[in-house]
Amino acid sequence: MNAQSSRDPADDDADDLVFKALAAPVRRRMLDVLKAAPCTTGELCARFPELDRTTVLQHLRVLERAELVVGRKNGRERHQARAPRPIKRRYHPWIGA
Repeated sequence: MNAQSSRDPADDDADDLVFKALAAPVRRRMLDVLKAAPCTTGELCARFPELDRTTVLQHLRVLERAELVVGRKNGRERHQARAPRPIKRRYHPWIGA
């Protein structure tokens, strides 16, 4: 049995979500912003003035579905933070030992 056939199909679906999320340059830029420090949705929107708020929220949803970003509501604000574990979990089979 090879390594490919022993993979769980759910892992493939999760991989697809991560790779889809990372495929868009704007989402990679959002991850770069969040790498420096967590921020509110409003602060993130301000960092991307070329995008309207709805577009930023759509990109955030893609990142959240891929578990690359986590959001936490605090009163009226939603704070976004990067969650790098899915990337580490995905690249390890190809890059690791």
